[in-house]
Amino acid sequence: MELPKRNEIRKPTKTLAGVTPIAVMCKPKKCKHGTCVYCPSLNVPQSYTPKSPPVLRAKILNYDPYKQIKSRLKAFKLMNHPTEKIELIVMGGDFLEYPLDYQYDFIRDCYNALNNKKSRTLEQAKKLNEKTKHRCVALCIETRPDNCNDLEIKRLLEFGCTRVEIGVQCLSNKIYKKVNRGHDLQTVINATKKLKDSGFKIGYHMMLGLPGSNEKKDFQMFKELFKNQKFKPDQLKIYPCQVIQGARLVEWYKKGFYKPYSKNQTQKLIIKIMKLIPNYCRVMRIMREIPPEFLVAGIIRIDLRRDIESELKNSKSKNKIKEIRFREIGFAIRDKKINEKIETKLKLKITKYNASNGKEYFLEFVNKNNIIFGLCRLRIIKNNKTKQKQAMIRELHVYGKELEISKKSNNIKLNIPELNNQKFIQNIPAQHKALGKMLMKKAEEITKKNKIRELKVISGIGVREYYRKLEYFLDAQGVYMVKRFNT
Repeated sequence: MELPKRNEIRKPTKTLAGVTPIAVMCKPKKCKHGTCVYCPSLNVPQSYTPKSPPVLRAKILNYDPYKQIKSRLKAFKLMNHPTEKIELIVMGGDFLEYPLDYQYDFIRDCYNALNNKKSRTLEQAKKLNEKTKHRCVALCIETRPDNCNDLEIKRLLEFGCTRVEIGVQCLSNKIYKKVNRGHDLQTVINATKKLKDSGFKIGYHMMLGLPGSNEKKDFQMFKELFKNQKFKPDQLKIYPCQVIQGARLVEWYKKGFYKPYSKNQTQKLIIKIMKLIPNYCRVMRIMREIPPEFLVAGIIRIDLRRDIESELKNSKSKNKIKEIRFREIGFAIRDKKINEKIETKLKLKITKYNASNGKEYFLEFVNKNNIIFGLCRLRIIKNNKTKQKQAMIRELHVYGKELEISKKSNNIKLNIPELNNQKFIQNIPAQHKALGKMLMKKAEEITKKNKIRELKVISGIGVREYYRKLEYFLDAQGVYMVKRFNT
């Protein structure tokens, strides 16, 4: 790789959402339930191919999490990206099905790599990460809906996990059975509620064009996804079904039992779907990185999202797109939709909605064009045992180009007239000058109005110091940051 020039940031999109994402891959393992018909089995982590980029990187390093993270930190440094706020993503199939010792050692070694020091226990490694240079501000773990029971959720919390991505794929028991998914729809509903009640941000992996589905059914599925309070995920990854070498679907395709969507079909369908997605949901990814030599049939275009967003931006529909990533300040500056040298007025917008038998408050700072600068997810539920209300912040995020923890920015000047009675309002950069604090303050006000005496936050290990400055403390179990009120 040719080194970037001085002050040049290579692949700038990587950190435009405010964090540095590092994906680590687990060693190959078969799923306990068997294999879904669309999933390739090629002696690498389940559902991946030998030449998928994360697999290539991981395989060279013998799937060692410590070495993988060190390698990615070095790569980001060479590309001139900041590496103080790390979003760690554990990939490779269902992590929670690995032996327990492997899980604990894997997560510990992830923290060890960020800390640049090898601790013997997970707890020691987590403690160090609270103040180290490369802090884990978010930890995402991929799993299946049928592996989200109470013990597994407790383990996720112990790891410092803040986001869980589950392979939902569709909302049809008939299709689940047809593709040998190994769980039913009620399992998805139960997992979604348990995870949200524990404070996790929830991501769904959804597939288009599965055997037994069609474009009309897929569109109706996404309508149901955000209409039915039993679902309503915070994030989505949308994967059109492809016929991949090593999958049983190859045989179905060759016999004429299955035909994947064309690029044109998929693009038209996803554009319609994008108009359905509410303002509280972020589409993380469209398409998987499947190398063309492993594709038997299906869409080859990996960067289909670029075509979709380009068409949306050039159409009358662009103002109808409420999905978060489409509206982020970092991408808005990149695409010249906003001038960072001109003062921008913001307003605090609050969206209330019911989800998984709880009340969600989605707080966001937006400008007049609905560009999003920061968000907070507050969830209020009633405890089944005590019958008391509980409040939990499931996410706090300020968008824009990532800044190192110790740095301040003089770029974007913000003005929030409705909050001018607070001394820290004027001339605020996107990161590091109080947007997060203001969102927290509003969440605390809502909590108090609901006559709830404490507010919990599911916090990345590397963000605990931030919450301590806001007068939060770590609970006795060492899991949540908590603030108590006199009501």
